[in-house]
Amino acid sequence: MKLPLLLGIDGGGTRCRARLTDSKGAWLAEAEGGSANVFSGFDAAINVMEALIADVIQQAGFSVAHLSETHIVAGLAGANVDSVAQRLKAWRPACASLRLLTDVETACLGAHGGQPGAVFIVGTGSQGACWDGSEFTLSGGWGFALSDLGSGAALGHRALRLALLAHEAIVAPSPLTHNIMAHYQHSAEAMLLWTQQATPADWARIVPEVFSAAQQGDVHGEALVKQTAQDIALMVQPLLQRQPGKLALMGGLAQPIKAWLPADIQDVLVMPQQDALTGALYLAQQHASNSL
Repeated sequence: MKLPLLLGIDGGGTRCRARLTDSKGAWLAEAEGGSANVFSGFDAAINVMEALIADVIQQAGFSVAHLSETHIVAGLAGANVDSVAQRLKAWRPACASLRLLTDVETACLGAHGGQPGAVFIVGTGSQGACWDGSEFTLSGGWGFALSDLGSGAALGHRALRLALLAHEAIVAPSPLTHNIMAHYQHSAEAMLLWTQQATPADWARIVPEVFSAAQQGDVHGEALVKQTAQDIALMVQPLLQRQPGKLALMGGLAQPIKAWLPADIQDVLVMPQQDALTGALYLAQQHASNSL
């Protein structure tokens, strides 16, 4: 076994993944847990990460003591907020080194193999990043209430609002709006009560149904998906100005939304080389090398 160990974490708004490798990058173990958005649920995110760290260490046949020989890099949704970043400084697992970034930064490194490039994540939330080889420039990522244009949560929110308008005969209904209201027993109050506890991930759960309706020609489904595509086109413009022709679209909406994007955006997209976990492990390997 080649020590030290490398551990990458990809903490998104819906799920968190951890991958453990040896010092040469050989896969040892991988695990998955719930949301690791440190802005919307700080304590829960820390608990998820600590459980996954323990899980992969155990899976690989190591003891807790081997954590001291492990270099950890975590890309976390919500870590771009300064107050959250300050709070994260108090989290110090007993590892060889720890670096905490946003999940969009590790995604950008993974997408372009550590080389300069840009990425726009469209998952539960949304955020963009450019890497020029020495530093990151971020855009968006300010949470569901203020930002996250083009995201699953924003699309879900828009879809439920439209369904309620159709329910009240303010706009014409469609099969999609009828089916959405059926989830709430066709009751505006039931929907209202649901919103009091709904997380961004909860709002995003309706997204596959919206895309399915759009593909079947549902008028409201098409309008909702087209608006999401327009929002993404707006958000990626500054990224393309910084890194022309080096933009990767990532996240759960990346593939389904691609065909709906304007042709000029589709033409300049590049396929991501690897994922955010690979980007985190790329940095972890750098930290391990620097510690020698």
